[in-house]
Amino acid sequence: MSVAGWEVPIGAAIAFAGGAIGTGWAQSRIGSAGAGAIAERPEVVGSIIILEAIPETLVILGFVVAAMIILMVK
Repeated sequence: MSVAGWEVPIGAAIAFAGGAIGTGWAQSRIGSAGAGAIAERPEVVGSIIILEAIPETLVILGFVVAAMIILMVK
């Protein structure tokens, strides 16, 4: 059985968009809190940079899932 309709690209787009929206939301919260923390304690810059980069893995995961959806469905 082959599914080659509009469902495959829509599913891949939802997988990627979900990760991108989640990352944007998380980074906006972390960025504003991080700016306040750095203003009070400049020595936490390294920790804030790491915390700002962690949500990027969600976009990478969304991309991998989207690629798997497109490549595995034939």
